[in-house]
Amino acid sequence: MSIFHSLDTTGSALTAQRLRMDVISSNMANAETTRGKQVNGEWEPYRRKSVVLSSQEGAGSFATQLNAAIGASTKSVGNGVKVSRINEDKETPFKLAYDPTSPDADKDGYVQLPNIDPLKEMTDLISATRSYEANVTVFNANKSMLTKALEIGK
Repeated sequence: MSIFHSLDTTGSALTAQRLRMDVISSNMANAETTRGKQVNGEWEPYRRKSVVLSSQEGAGSFATQLNAAIGASTKSVGNGVKVSRINEDKETPFKLAYDPTSPDADKDGYVQLPNIDPLKEMTDLISATRSYEANVTVFNANKSMLTKALEIGK
């Protein structure tokens, strides 16, 4: 295990949380977008997107990692996190708003709006921000420990 392994692991978490914040920001920016993409020749509203995180390849289960660490294996313990995919929310229905003057209104005067809940997005954004801050703290602590270890050798 490299002395920089912990920095790599924390760096992967920082990258993943940054992408998560970008996707949440995109959701908030498109909360009123009635023409997200064309499906079967008709426009449909922007669909909420969410980030799915998973462990990086080779990380294995917790039990596998614990046994590897106890057994003095040369394998690294944990490999960080990665974004496995970005999902579109196809389960939550679009919101309807009455606006007969809109060019996107149906024959009854209703406009489909994105399935985005600003309160949920803000909660997710706060969670992602806190995770990012925690990982920055871990990164700085690791950097400080490595610096102190180098000073011991002087």
